Amino acid sequence: METVLPDFDAAYWQARYATGRDGWDAHAITPPLRAYFDQLDVVQQPRILIPGAGRAYEAEYLHQLGFKQVFVADIAPEALAALAARVPDFPAAHLLLADFFALPNDPLYDLIVEQTFFCALNPVLRPAYARQCAQLLRPGGTLTGLLFNTAFGPVQEPPFGGSKEEYREYFVPYFDFRHFDTSTNSLRPRQGRELFICLKRKAV
Repeated sequence: METVLPDFDAAYWQARYATGRDGWDAHAITPPLRAYFDQLDVVQQPRILIPGAGRAYEAEYLHQLGFKQVFVADIAPEALAALAARVPDFPAAHLLLADFFALPNDPLYDLIVEQTFFCALNPVLRPAYARQCAQLLRPGGTLTGLLFNTAFGPVQEPPFGGSKEEYREYFVPYFDFRHFDTSTNSLRPRQGRELFICLKRKAV
């Protein structure tokens, strides 16, 4: 019989934050994303979205680098409040208390950053995640970040694992693959278990 997973709604995530069940939280930007952000051109001021941002250390780092069009989206108020408390000058209008799948695609984004959001979704939503990323990006825009390339067993709540081969099927219809391989500079507990991805939205 097929297992039906619960809805991981705002109340669910708020409760996980409140009870300290946030083992995915690295408490800092992870090395692969820091290295990627360091080579971005701040002069271009790309429009950047970090969905399911959690406490959004990636947004904090980008903000410190001088990127001014960084938007974070999460359904848990505690997550956004944590960023606002750490970075008081982060634009309040860029803190989106919203469902990723309901975000408008006007204006489009130049870059979407993936960091432990994909693994937090009910796996049945993975095709919709890939499609929504494509709809939110301009043609040629980039989806980059990290995906767990490991199985966590028969779990009933996040994080959910998977494989490189599985993930490829979700993104192939919408993206050209620039990089899709094991991360070489993951945090030690995650070494060998993460894919670093850099995908470009197809023109059509």
